[in-house]
Parts: sequence; structure tokens; C-alpha cells
Amino acid sequence: MVRSMIDTTTTRAGFAGAVSAGLALGLTELVAGITELVPSAIASVGGVVIDISPRFVKELAISIFGTADKGALAIGTAVVGVLIGWFVGRATLRRPWVAWAAFGAFALLGILAAADGVGGNLPLTILAISGAALIGALALRSMLRESPTDGLAANDSRRRFLTQAAGAGVAAAIAGLGGRQLIIARSEEVRQSVTLPAADLSVPMPPPESQFAAIADLTPIVVSNDEFYRIDTALVVPRPDPETWRLRITGMVDNELSFSLDDLTNMVLYEEYVTIACVSNEVGGDLIGNAKWTGVKLTDLLDAAGVQDTAEQIYSRSVDGWTSGFPVELAYDGREPLVAIGMNGEPLPPSHGFPARLIVPGLYGYVSATKWVEEIELTTWDDVDGYWIPRGWAKEAPIKTQSRIDHPRRDQKLAENRAAPTG
Repeated sequence: MVRSMIDTTTTRAGFAGAVSAGLALGLTELVAGITELVPSAIASVGGVVIDISPRFVKELAISIFGTADKGALAIGTAVVGVLIGWFVGRATLRRPWVAWAAFGAFALLGILAAADGVGGNLPLTILAISGAALIGALALRSMLRESPTDGLAANDSRRRFLTQAAGAGVAAAIAGLGGRQLIIARSEEVRQSVTLPAADLSVPMPPPESQFAAIADLTPIVVSNDEFYRIDTALVVPRPDPETWRLRITGMVDNELSFSLDDLTNMVLYEEYVTIACVSNEVGGDLIGNAKWTGVKLTDLLDAAGVQDTAEQIYSRSVDGWTSGFPVELAYDGREPLVAIGMNGEPLPPSHGFPARLIVPGLYGYVSATKWVEEIELTTWDDVDGYWIPRGWAKEAPIKTQSRIDHPRRDQKLAENRAAPTG
């Protein structure tokens, strides 16, 4: 079957282009896994797609894929690259220079997208992505060497092509999947090196789960870290080094301050059970969860810096450039926002903001819950907008009182069970 698929010259060329593109993408992912100085090209390009996508596209992705939207986009980015490689291979068959031009354009796109990668080294990024593109182009040219059309020579050519294509495909899969696992493992290894101190002040535990054991399909009162929803714009989870990471308090304050993770862990730590929800959550949806958050009171940090009377907005920035903002007075109205460093008794998982994030009760996350936070700027309300505001989202986002139906679930069919008439 495989032989029949690649018997035609144009099909063979397309197949070669797709495999070569996959090899180049896989190699960039492998380098990103080996060293944190080179960001993932797939993630960088996908991040640009997220940034330029209109609001309805973001909401559509969440409604279709839920918390798997990042993985779907990463896979989609890779698939699109492979499909483009298919057409590049066919074009290269007639114009050999197309391979060099196309893979050069791939490299340029990846470099431009990765230029602002978190912790990235630009010269090394240029070298890595350019090298991967060069290997992809060389692989394509090698597989498209002129093939004999008669007798044993044609069979030898076909076998050579199959061997090269299979080898490139296996290398692409190993490099891509291996690189992704290295990135995940490195993030978890760094997190495991951090010890979360016990909180100095805690709030009462929620009611025990046993009180609701008889209710089918009920969501746990405290959602585990593994099951807690994740919504953000980071295609690949940022990996700040806790040794060099700093949280800066800047802007309209009397004294700009900088805090290390050790500084935060040595301050008075509070423990709060807070429910947070995504503004895109549907009735009965799972983009909502309650967890035990451990951290420093945001107001303690603000008071140490000295908030000026003219400051109106608490504007926070993530290590990957994402931003959000909410009114200063909401930090002081009794809701007790946290700079959280722990979640359910352990250091924040990488996907939930390690080493620190903001938790602001009563506000939707897109205006408050900055993960991987590195700066909190005090500014005016009209001076700057958070990430989603120019994209059509409301600037103020208080969570209105709402209820949730866990059972029956959406689209679930129930058996008819009418009581018999009486009297």
C-alpha cells in the first residue's frame, strides 16, 4: 500500500516535503528541550497565532477543546507546517531552489516568533532554528535526487527513498516527542526543588466530601491540581528559574521594590480557599474550581512599596508578556487578594503559575489572575489596558452571583421516572 502511494513522482515529492518539514520542526523542539535558552519554535509561532486571533476564535477554541485548546493549537501548528511541506516538496520537484527558499522562510518565521521567547538567547535561537531548517532542506533535496525509471535501478531508487523517508519520519517523531518530554521534565524538576513553608494563618476547611457522597457526579469541593482547569495564552508553559525570578512592584509607588521567591516564603503566609472561574465558562462547565491557595497578601506588598494616591489600577505582567489590570480599591475592599506561591499544599504547578501568581477573589481571571507574574505596576485606570481589553473584552470583570448544575451534565439524557398518580 505504501509503495502504491509513492509510485507517482509528484506524490513522492509531496511526501518527502512533508517528512522533511516534520524533521525540521521536531529538531527545533528537541533543542528547546535540551536547553531553556532556545524557545520552542512551534510554541512561539502558535503564540503569535493566539495573539492575532480575534475574540470569537479564542472563545470557539475554548468551547470545542476546553482546557485542551493549547495542545490542539500546538498540534495544529505542526500539522499546518507538515502540510505546507507537502506542497513545498511538489514545487521543489520542478524548481529546486524552492526548497532553500521555503525552508529559509520557515526559519525566518520561527526566529521572528521566538525572538521574545521567555529566557531565550537570540544568537543561539537563530543558530538552532536555522540549523534545523537547513537539515530539513537537505533531507528534502536528498530524497528528491533524480530517480531512474527503468528496471532494477528504479526499484533501488524506490527502496532508497523509502529508507530515507522512514528514517526522517522516525527522527522527526523521536525529536519532537522527546523534546516535549524534556521540557516538561525540566519544569517539574525545578519546581520539586522548592519547598513550600507552612502557612502562618489559615482559613477553616470546607465541609468534608463525605457529606455529599450520595450525590452522583458532584464536583469535589476542592479540585486537585491535576484536575484544575487551565486557561491562558501560553502555548508552552513558561519556565522561570526560581533562583533568578523576581517580582517587582513598580509605577506610582513611593519605593519600587523587588522580591525573590525566598523573600516571599519568609514573609507572613496566608492560606485561603478561593474559587476562580473563567469568563468563558458555560452553565455546568468545568472552567471553574476551588483550591487552597498559599501566599502573601497583595496588600502587604503594596503597603511596603507605598501606593500613591493618584494610582488607580493594579496592572500585572507575566514573564511571557501577558497582562491584566483591576482597580486599586478592589485590593483593599476586604476580598484579600494573594500573591500565591502554593496550591493545595504544594508549590504551584508549572501550568498554574509557578513560581507565583495572583489570586483575586470575585474577579474573572482575565483581569486579575496573572500566572508566572513578574511585575505589578501601579498606574492610572486609563493609561494602559490588559491583554484582552483591546481585543473587545470588558475592562471591569466582577463575577456575578451564579449557580452551577453538576447533575445532570450538559446533553445528558435521563431515564423517565414519573411517580404513579394518587387519589
